[in-house]
Amino acid sequence: MSQPYPQDLTERNEAEGLTLAEELPEREQLFWPSDYISSVGQEPMPSVPSLKITPETKPVEVLSYYWGYDDFRPMQQEIVSSVLEGHDTLGLLPTGGGKSITFQVPGLMLPGLTLVITPLIALMKDQVMGLRARGIKAEAIHSGMSSSQILTSLDNCLYGRYKFLYISPERLGSEAFRERLVYMDISLLVIDECHCISQWGYDFRPSYLNILEVRELLGSVPVLALTATATPEVASDIAQVLGFGEDARVLSKSFYRPNLSYSIRRVEDKPTMLLHILSRVEGSAVVYCRSREQTRQISQWLESCGVSSNFFHAGLTHLERDMRQKRWMRGEVRVMVATNAFGMGIDKPDVRLVVHMMMPSSLEEYFQEAGRAGRDGERAYAVALVSSRDVSLLRRRLSDAFPERGYIYKTYEALCDYLGIGEGEGYGRTYVCDLEELIRRFRMRPVQTYSALEIMQVSGWLSLDESETRSRLTFLYTRDQLYREALPGEEVLRALMRLYTGLFSDYVFISEEEVAALLQRPILEVCEALAQLSRQGVVHYIPQTHLPHITMHIRREDTKYLHIPPRAYEERQRRMADRIAAVCRYIDREQCRSIQLLHYFGEASEQSCGMCDVCLRRLGDGGLHYYIVHETERALRSLLDRSGGQAVSVGLLVGDLPFEQELILEALRYVVAQREDLALEGDYICSLR
Repeated sequence: MSQPYPQDLTERNEAEGLTLAEELPEREQLFWPSDYISSVGQEPMPSVPSLKITPETKPVEVLSYYWGYDDFRPMQQEIVSSVLEGHDTLGLLPTGGGKSITFQVPGLMLPGLTLVITPLIALMKDQVMGLRARGIKAEAIHSGMSSSQILTSLDNCLYGRYKFLYISPERLGSEAFRERLVYMDISLLVIDECHCISQWGYDFRPSYLNILEVRELLGSVPVLALTATATPEVASDIAQVLGFGEDARVLSKSFYRPNLSYSIRRVEDKPTMLLHILSRVEGSAVVYCRSREQTRQISQWLESCGVSSNFFHAGLTHLERDMRQKRWMRGEVRVMVATNAFGMGIDKPDVRLVVHMMMPSSLEEYFQEAGRAGRDGERAYAVALVSSRDVSLLRRRLSDAFPERGYIYKTYEALCDYLGIGEGEGYGRTYVCDLEELIRRFRMRPVQTYSALEIMQVSGWLSLDESETRSRLTFLYTRDQLYREALPGEEVLRALMRLYTGLFSDYVFISEEEVAALLQRPILEVCEALAQLSRQGVVHYIPQTHLPHITMHIRREDTKYLHIPPRAYEERQRRMADRIAAVCRYIDREQCRSIQLLHYFGEASEQSCGMCDVCLRRLGDGGLHYYIVHETERALRSLLDRSGGQAVSVGLLVGDLPFEQELILEALRYVVAQREDLALEGDYICSLR
């Protein structure tokens, strides 16, 4: 017998009245530390003979040789052909559509290196290891690597005939990386999750704007941009921002998922309904929650009710995340209760159920998360639980994401005070910032503070980097100054110059252990020497930390001189309002869920899915399903249009529909009764207009 879920916790979570430590920005960022992917680039290449590529080699031959598939999935072949023909290409493939094949196959056939930009470091690891297992030379560069490892990887790509290099978008901001990039033989630039480059997308990330400058560096290299979710407006913006040529192609697979049933369940006691749904649907499940604390509460309650469960969010340690994910992947745990940090890059085909305890702020995010169910093509269910308060809570997110301008300026002043940045200072400097301490010290509102920082990023005032957790250092003195002045810690300075390059032009990741080993001195002594040199202004040293780094792009000045451009505030606010309005319509509109989603993504379709909550709703005294009535009315409308408004035979209508005759006749009588412009006369339906 199930235990009742504590109502006080239900109310607190639904109202999002969380403590300072629990409140989060709209979308969690999940970064994996170096131990998760330290093996990438280290394991020996298996002795798999390479396929000799000739001008006569066909893409399907490459697919078969390396992956063992006899044919491509829908739309993969078209994208591969477009890339090989040199076209800039935007590929829209829903979750599970096989995006990686669309660049890995042409990447093997093109003569040079394929540069893959992806924000998912865990995905880098999986794909690089997968390519290496097939005997394909691939590298990944990420924030968990030491400078020497990064240089080795870059050298491999320059001289080792590597075929794939995976990097994060943040890496593109490094001047040292760009200097080496121009010497690489790049044949193809791939941008994964490319919706992040569009300011009108639901998951815009300022670091993606670095891609624009890189494309200019690479010249005429074709671009393949890939995403699982993009409206026509976002797709157009992606093409414009990336400077797609006149011969660019947009190739999209249908967003229709014939095996996936979408449903809205209106309920006040969401946990009890969740338990009921889990009792009716067997197999693996994912339950998405809005907060980290709620994931723990729901998971523990499910466990107390006898349902195998665990929770997942970005605040867990790497070891906890890795172990929980693997147990769920192996089927040892049935239900994963998670924030939106979970799921991207995880390929588990047999997920039978995805439940949202609260609808996301956009249909793009909902479609992507719901689409993790049923990737094996078997029947699966995506259920969103909606209470009477949810629409108002959704609309409140807009004010949270776009606080008043006065609060943004207040946050900027508090940030500068917290970091010790004086008037006219800070330009180009990077600071470690404990955002939770900042919020506590200045008694700020957590969600609005994160939102204010994002608006500052889009405005170009600063950049916030939560992924870089290793020590970094840059020289503030020139070479001449170093050689001209007698400085304490000269041995440490010489060791730095021997071990690392680019220190005079940019921040470089360093390892205090490497410096200590070279000097044969204790690590603590090296750290103290670096800190002293930083205090003297010789270097700027940022010790290793798990806290975010903030880089200032403007000097501190009075807020009355600061400018928040419309593209950073009003325009983005309007777009988010439109997305939230679309979610509210999706919740309230009595129309097939699949049709609504397809229309949102620009796909014309009027055919009911026949398995969502709207389609299965009962109409009339006979309990007729809505989708039968809808399809009957749609077929009738088509026949009347073709006949020019003349009477249509009932027998002809029956022949056009795949339902039993009695159901069609019942549906027809219902339609005629609801419409004043139709009449049923014997065996004919007549238009009264």
